[in-house]
Amino acid sequence: MPHSRKGFTLIELLIVVVIIGILATIAIPKFANTKTKAYTAAMKTDLRNLVSAEEAFHADSIRYTVYDTSRLKFRSSQSVSDPTIVTGSGYWSATVTHSQILNFTCAIAVNTVNPLVPSAGEGEPVCR
Repeated sequence: MPHSRKGFTLIELLIVVVIIGILATIAIPKFANTKTKAYTAAMKTDLRNLVSAEEAFHADSIRYTVYDTSRLKFRSSQSVSDPTIVTGSGYWSATVTHSQILNFTCAIAVNTVNPLVPSAGEGEPVCR
């Protein structure tokens, strides 16, 4: 009488567990990097939106605003800091941080040198 085999052997189960472990080891760092990229994208998007708000404010009042971003009708994304804006005669720059990324800042500048990366183009948000 033939013996019917039901289920998996211990060796087969161990091999599957090892394969899943290897795949998880490869995938987890990729997902962690994805979150950082998303946070960076949020900061850069906020800076680009700030350029539009500042330039619209400048077109109306012939000056840039420093402290009161509510006058710009600008709100930062969730977990992105309010921008630190530095202005001068006809120029401005701003920096932001994200609460989920330590020691990481993004900046943008208009008609002046970017405070983080001097070689960055005008109106180009850069991070480091």
